[in-house]
Amino acid sequence: GVFFVRAAALFPCAGGPEAKLLLAIAPGVLWVAALLAALLPVETLVAPDVADGTLDQLVTRGLALETFAAARLVAHWLGFALPLLVALPVAGVLLGTPALAPLALGLLIGTPALAALALLAACLTAGLRGGGALAGLIVLPLALPVLIFGVGVAQPGGLQLLGAATLVIVAVTPFAAAAALRAGME
Repeated sequence: GVFFVRAAALFPCAGGPEAKLLLAIAPGVLWVAALLAALLPVETLVAPDVADGTLDQLVTRGLALETFAAARLVAHWLGFALPLLVALPVAGVLLGTPALAPLALGLLIGTPALAALALLAACLTAGLRGGGALAGLIVLPLALPVLIFGVGVAQPGGLQLLGAATLVIVAVTPFAAAAALRAGME
């Protein structure tokens, strides 16, 4: 939440306090800040469990890697999206956004996809040194549809497209993340 508000506070300083400009760029700024907030803990989502053998122990005890990935996805979303949604009114005031309801609904629907993509990148880079930098390169092209649909949530059909993209990403991620973890364990 704090990172999200700080990122939103920097844009009026950089672009100037012109209300029309801030109103035009506010949704994009808030969605990019949400993406960056999702990527902040990417190096600590899975790598410590791989490094200290916790993941091996869970697999030995019969826990499916898909279940582990789904649990991490929920935990990551709760850890970054809920504080982000609580901080949204402050960020909205800083950017001069009068109508936060469509943006809040869009973030509520779209942030699970951002969390899923961050988790997938964390699983792909779990054993690599400097994996956080690589994670950003992995996530950015995959997150573009979510960002585009999220910014256009007020347009006709925007909310449905965002919901569809989120459902597809969240449904596929536990299986893709488990495959990445299996490949890393071999």
